[in-house]
Amino acid sequence: MAKSLAELKAIRDKKVNEINLRHGKNGYRVVVGMATCGIAAGARPVMVKLMEEVAANGLNDVTVAQTGCIGSCRLEPIVEVYDGEGNKVTYVHMTPEKVTKVVEQHLTSGKVVDEYTMTIVDGKIISPEVKA
Repeated sequence: MAKSLAELKAIRDKKVNEINLRHGKNGYRVVVGMATCGIAAGARPVMVKLMEEVAANGLNDVTVAQTGCIGSCRLEPIVEVYDGEGNKVTYVHMTPEKVTKVVEQHLTSGKVVDEYTMTIVDGKIISPEVKA
């Protein structure tokens, strides 16, 4: 049975609220792209390092999860960070070393690490290497 747009929005809102309750309104949900493209590009060590750093820093308000393909295979490994309001920051070409800086600056202090993010200009994705 098909759902109406209003029903789908209600389901989404309910899930967002559940996530917020799980890690607090000010917490973060961090998602790592773990499809074949992400794994081949090195997403597994990125995910492991992310979980280690979150635990080591005692970030109880941070939820780490994995997902399938995020859709920009050439930018893998990709890590998306959602704040309590559902705003998203997408980090690309991630490495375990970059994870440390993201945890220290973004997840601990709320400061986005701009040099690791992608930008969309006129509908085209611009990699961090191109922005520099």
